Amino acid sequence: MQPSNALTGLYRWIALLLTFFFFPAANPELRSQDYPELDGLDEYIYKGMSDWKIPGFAISVVKEGKIIFENGYGVRKMGEDVEVDPNTVFGVASTTKAMTATLLGMLADEGKIHWDDRVRDHLPWFELSDPWVSDVVTIRDLLTHRVGIGRLTGNRLVFMPGRDRQTILGHVRHIPFEIPFRSGYVYSNMMYMVAGMIIGEVTGTSWDDFIIRRLFSPLGMNTASVSVTHISDDDNAAWPHQEIEGEIRTIPRRNFDNVGPAASVNASAHDMARWMLLNLGQPGQYEGKELVSPGIMNEIFQPQHAFPMSDPLRGNMSAYALGWNSGIYEGYRTLQHSGGTDGMNSMVTLVPEIDLGIFVAGNLFCGFRPALVNHIIDLFLGIEREYDWNVLSMQRHDKNMKEALQRRQEIEDSRITGTSPTLPLNAYTGIYHDRVYDDAEVYMAEDGKLRIRFWNDPEMVTELEHWHYDTFRASWINPAMREKFVNFDLGNMGEIRQLNVTFTLRPAMIQAGIYPTDYYRIVEYKRKQDKPNFPENE
Repeated sequence: MQPSNALTGLYRWIALLLTFFFFPAANPELRSQDYPELDGLDEYIYKGMSDWKIPGFAISVVKEGKIIFENGYGVRKMGEDVEVDPNTVFGVASTTKAMTATLLGMLADEGKIHWDDRVRDHLPWFELSDPWVSDVVTIRDLLTHRVGIGRLTGNRLVFMPGRDRQTILGHVRHIPFEIPFRSGYVYSNMMYMVAGMIIGEVTGTSWDDFIIRRLFSPLGMNTASVSVTHISDDDNAAWPHQEIEGEIRTIPRRNFDNVGPAASVNASAHDMARWMLLNLGQPGQYEGKELVSPGIMNEIFQPQHAFPMSDPLRGNMSAYALGWNSGIYEGYRTLQHSGGTDGMNSMVTLVPEIDLGIFVAGNLFCGFRPALVNHIIDLFLGIEREYDWNVLSMQRHDKNMKEALQRRQEIEDSRITGTSPTLPLNAYTGIYHDRVYDDAEVYMAEDGKLRIRFWNDPEMVTELEHWHYDTFRASWINPAMREKFVNFDLGNMGEIRQLNVTFTLRPAMIQAGIYPTDYYRIVEYKRKQDKPNFPENE
């Protein structure tokens, strides 16, 4: 349904009221008088924040070689009155991937790597479950998600967060391929982790240090970091929030250090404006200094894997380049990458033909960012639409949420009441092992409930609620990680032989919960020890 002019006027009036009464005043912002297209943008953002209940938001817009708009809105943490400004740090998640590709481009400029080098040319010990693939996989394969190794635990759970990258690869080498090598696109943070390890091997330093020295410092990204451990509670940094059972809650920051080259950068809107300037105008140049050659930037932006189109004769092509999604918007080429975790989301969008770059970030996972980006591009293209992008996004969200909640209810309705576990609860305790997913320790807590600790990590603990028969719903002690299903298999003599854990790789709607899902992995942990071998210190 298209909003009427009267409704549009009402929205604007409400947005102005929100500006003065419900949100803190916008911090001192940068805006150029030369770009009247952006008049009214504050109003649009406040309206979107109200619709989606976003606590805090930041934006920067660059055009024709300069920052023309940057501002912060709302608060860094719900319930507190500390305002977001253009220097407030957000986790920018997977927009990190394009930065890692650019760092490799710098090494290609220096002749230290080539895009089609084998991974083993730099990491001789690299190994996957297929010996031939292990020997031929290239840097380009890593950066274009065509290796065939998919997600291990999804975005809601960090895989072995307390272990280093090489140790993790020791487990990944056992995982089966999701699709055959180079047969298609399977998004993989792990393979970007490998790309970062190549940087470390070639430079004699770590990816973590190299990105600071070769990217953050030259661009003046002074608030940028590669780990949440570098952020203190007193810093100008946003807190993540998540909708859980219909309520917006502040949740803990999550550590992505072990897959840093894929997703760990934290930066402000002002920092990200500088990053966009490097990629626009004369790509690879910043303030007259060449950081990356034109030829290498051209290679980074080249489409590598084309995505299927509903109409291949008339539809707009979309593809993945090296760390960027390449697409077409109203006839204009775009380069874009989003970043999302359970508590924040962000988006970087470039429209090179009109020398435009847009960065947006909010501290709540929701659908406002693409709507806002499309709205801003329309402003610069002079497109007046009969509909509002944000209204469309809200309608799509509501439809998807309704469907997800219905599917979730169907799962819960299928629960068989009146059953009980086959054995006493303490019989289920023990150490269970999978060569990819390592150890899961089932133990009895002091409150008499079963719990599972994964990877001997005190933060990776779930509490088991009996569901039916020998199936349990496992709820994480960190509520942002939500829940999952586990079940136990018994042998012929009634002994516990196996623990099956369903890892959700992508939920239908995170706001509805980890289930329902159509993309998951069931891990079969074999029992290897009857009792946990650690003291219980709950």
